[in-house]
Amino acid sequence: MNYMKGVFFKGALLVLFSGILWQCSTVPFTGRKQVNLLPESEMVSMGISNYRAFLDTTPVVTRGTEQALVKKVGGKIAAAVENFFQDNQQNDRLQYFDWEFQLVEDEVPNAWCMPGGKVVFYTGILPYCRDEEGMAVVMGHEIAHAVARHGNERMSQALLVQMGGIALSVAIDQKPEETKQWFMAAYGITSSLGVILPYSRAHETEADQLGLIFMTMAGYHPESAIDFWERLAAAGGRKPPEFLSTHPSDEKRIRDMKAFLPKARKYQPVHSE
Repeated sequence: MNYMKGVFFKGALLVLFSGILWQCSTVPFTGRKQVNLLPESEMVSMGISNYRAFLDTTPVVTRGTEQALVKKVGGKIAAAVENFFQDNQQNDRLQYFDWEFQLVEDEVPNAWCMPGGKVVFYTGILPYCRDEEGMAVVMGHEIAHAVARHGNERMSQALLVQMGGIALSVAIDQKPEETKQWFMAAYGITSSLGVILPYSRAHETEADQLGLIFMTMAGYHPESAIDFWERLAAAGGRKPPEFLSTHPSDEKRIRDMKAFLPKARKYQPVHSE
């Protein structure tokens, strides 16, 4: 009997390990191997649902210079990202993306990007951006998280640790509100559970690096990122912005970004504004 239990256990581990290998992919640019246990199509579908629900309950800025700038910057970076992946035959990475860029009236300094390219800026982050270049820093960073599928990794972890490893469809059916809250937390949106799932250092490093690359490809100056993070770090010394709760800024991070600037500049478009 013990022998049969051992065989069954080893068999279960083999199935699990095989499934993980099957769902292993490589993050663009960095080459890091990642395991996303959830189908990206399901993540995008859930993202659209929560994105629309959020906009239904939050004042959306529909006109004005700042709103137009959010759409302009988002459009430029999205186009640069799409062109790169198309030129490098990696269109599958953006298979489910349908870009949208919104500005909402909220004093919290925050921004996020849902799977599928649904980007929301809060008016509270704009003073830290200061201008179009600063906005490109935040836009590139958040788009980078979505392109790298960091939210899928965090949601996978939440299902494993918090919900016993049940499938997403089962979680939605049996624990709809809790699943929604974990999903929102996985993308840096305030959760009623009082929990924000922090990005790992690997995720943050990737978002920093990809964000620099994306804004550079769109014709912005990657050096602007150093100024932005220094401003944000200084503000954190007085009253930590919401943006810093999941995006820790420190001297090492800024040093790493400065060291990465030469690599980011290699993606500078030939014709930029």
